[in-house]
Amino acid sequence: MNKLKIKEAIVVEGRYDKAALSNIVDTVIVDTAGFGVFSDGEKLALLRRLAQARGLIVLTDSDGGGFLIRNFLKSAIDPGLVKHAYIPDVPGKERRKKSPSKEGLLGVEGMSPEILEAALRRAGATIDGEAPGAGCVPPLTKAELYELGLAGRPDSAARRAALQKALDLPAGLTANALLDVLNVLVTREELEGLIGLTQK
Repeated sequence: MNKLKIKEAIVVEGRYDKAALSNIVDTVIVDTAGFGVFSDGEKLALLRRLAQARGLIVLTDSDGGGFLIRNFLKSAIDPGLVKHAYIPDVPGKERRKKSPSKEGLLGVEGMSPEILEAALRRAGATIDGEAPGAGCVPPLTKAELYELGLAGRPDSAARRAALQKALDLPAGLTANALLDVLNVLVTREELEGLIGLTQK
């Protein structure tokens, strides 16, 4: 498998995630040492410099710990320089572990190369030799999420959960995070079609 040459640097949680990803991409990969980045000013400064120089893609596990790290980085680094890649909720445990994680989900290291590549592409990774996606379409807004029943309604959480399952996204996404993902993942027409399918 030819490695994808990606412009952005990628940040993951641990060294096993980094090892799995380094098999499929050719770019700088930095691991946060789990929650270590919370108190590691030097590593955070490095991530900020990489984000300024080439952009950053955050690729964490889809469990609670992964979302804590993702949200910390969201608040610590200019959001205009950061893209977010999400892996789906896949039950299981990594081969090297004796028992599954607390939430029973595979992390980045347990994902297949195909799933990792798809997650990076959906996040809008800039891949060498490929034309960048058409960025001229105005982004979806929170008002449109409301109109589509995905925010601010009594059944919005259930509707979002069904949509996230249909798109192979983690269940723990907030409405704001879902909006970010949808803006790199689907067109308005595709979103309306998916909502129609998931609400039947």
